[in-house]
Amino acid sequence: MKRPARSLAVRIALSFAGIVCVVVGMVGASLYHATNRALSTRADYQLIGRVEHFRSLLHDLYTINELEARPKLFETMLGDSQDVIMFRRAGAKPFIDVNPEHMALPPLDIVPVTQPVGLDSLYEGTRADGVRMRWVGAQARIGESGEVVEIIAAHVMTQEARVLSAYLWRVWVNVIGAALIALLLAYWVTSRGLLPLRSMADKAAHISPNNLSTRLDVARAPAELQGLAASFNAMLDRLEHGYERLLQFSADLAHELRTPIGVLIGETQVTLGHERSVVEYRNVLESNLEELERIARIAQNILFLAQADHGQQRIERERLDIRDELESLCSYFEGIAEERQITFEIDASGALVANAIMCRRAIGNVVVNAVRYATAGTVVRLSGYVDDKGASIVVRNRGPLIADDELARLFDRFYRGDAARSEFTESSGLGLSIVQAIMRLHGGSASAACTRDGWIEFTLCFPTDIG
Repeated sequence: MKRPARSLAVRIALSFAGIVCVVVGMVGASLYHATNRALSTRADYQLIGRVEHFRSLLHDLYTINELEARPKLFETMLGDSQDVIMFRRAGAKPFIDVNPEHMALPPLDIVPVTQPVGLDSLYEGTRADGVRMRWVGAQARIGESGEVVEIIAAHVMTQEARVLSAYLWRVWVNVIGAALIALLLAYWVTSRGLLPLRSMADKAAHISPNNLSTRLDVARAPAELQGLAASFNAMLDRLEHGYERLLQFSADLAHELRTPIGVLIGETQVTLGHERSVVEYRNVLESNLEELERIARIAQNILFLAQADHGQQRIERERLDIRDELESLCSYFEGIAEERQITFEIDASGALVANAIMCRRAIGNVVVNAVRYATAGTVVRLSGYVDDKGASIVVRNRGPLIADDELARLFDRFYRGDAARSEFTESSGLGLSIVQAIMRLHGGSASAACTRDGWIEFTLCFPTDIG
């Protein structure tokens, strides 16, 4: 089962809350460890100070008997009721033993009487319940007798543990509280920040084939969304243009097919209206066959254009001699040209690299178009040359001047500048569209121009790159 998509605002809010949680947690952990070190250091120095104080007191006494007679004096100097203080002769039992919890002594290195007690003299221990302890042992000299005793002291870090526990609880409360507050604030801020995006989505939801003119307001969009809005508007421009072309193409196709279909229906109805001879039936069938072949050519051309638009044609190229190709095409269209008293002139050299069948079809469509619309009794000139940019084929014919806006539409599908029909091949208004598609498949270009002295020029440019 597919899970529902999570809201973008929720994702951003959760991410932001996670970041705040990590940052606050790191800060709290750093402060916790700093506090732990500070409390431990303070407790260590207090323990060291206490032992050094005991050393000074013992130095002022005369005998050990005086020390034994005053045990309460030292008990009151403990930092905590759970702390440990012991006085003993070396290797003997303590004669003063304050150890409320009867904790066993760890192996200690006793600091000699001639050395001060430092942090490196302390021993880390742990009580049965896991509370940390600090132990230290040091020798002390008593008064004038010079007798040496050992002082063993320990501090149970119960108070420090309580302070750290309370501090840790506050850290967790602050982390959770900060995460919740950040989550709520981030969701609120993100929701407001995404309002322009929701507005864009609402406007996009109203776009339909009948309402493709709607555009997003790029100027009022946030800077981060202006690129998206501009790209969306550009996409709508392409969709609108493509949809308009599709509508026009459908209308042109329907108009183009209506004539042969109407002819087929009309001739068939007339023929079926009365009894006909075999010859008459044969004539009707031959006429219908011509119209069906015309429809088949239109369908074939439309299929070719559709495949070319989607890049489904594979191009296998070979080297072709330009002059040979032009001479072959002129020979093929010589009969059609003679009907209008049109002659061909060829001036070509060099070679081009292209698909032979497609190349001949493209040049042939341009040549037959030139023959169809050239002024009767004129010359159609075909030239070809090769330069650094590639190979170019130019077909020129004399005819009426063509306006610039009409030149730009010559390669549109089903467009004909002259309403007159002809029986020549590719007379459906798709010939030049096929030329442009073939040149696009080759990576080249097709263009049309009209000179002031009445020459109509069609130029086909083939690139030198074979890849």
